Amino acid sequence: MSKLVTQLGTGILNSLFDSYAPWFGNIPQRNSGVIIADRPGKVTPYASLGMADRGELFVDIGTEVYKGMVVGERNKVGDLDVNIIREKKLTNMRSSSKDNTIVLRPPKKLSLDQCIEFIAEDELIEITPVNLRMRKMELDINKRRAQNKKDKDS
Repeated sequence: MSKLVTQLGTGILNSLFDSYAPWFGNIPQRNSGVIIADRPGKVTPYASLGMADRGELFVDIGTEVYKGMVVGERNKVGDLDVNIIREKKLTNMRSSSKDNTIVLRPPKKLSLDQCIEFIAEDELIEITPVNLRMRKMELDINKRRAQNKKDKDS
């Protein structure tokens, strides 16, 4: 009888080869885009409320995000870069109960398996002891657009 000893930060991978098979074509992927943070900062309730009609968020309010991080699934085809850290403009006119009535849907939390199934070819998963985060391979929006344009021209 063998004992399996694991340490923090190590992983065991096993594979079993069965046989070769004919090419079945490309693996189907999701047919929706993603919502991407376009700047670093903390997610605000005001910006999250604005994203409610654009798709489903993966991050909680107050979560630290960075440029190029996938923060949600868009309900349309194509990726959308958004300012998820936008603050509400302050005015002299106040309403004591206006801001207290904001109700947001809870974020969709994905497991590692769901993240692997969700990502597209140009996306990565960051795995840390505390978080699972998805991001674009290229964090800069201008370089991503140039790469997409180059890929379409080829």
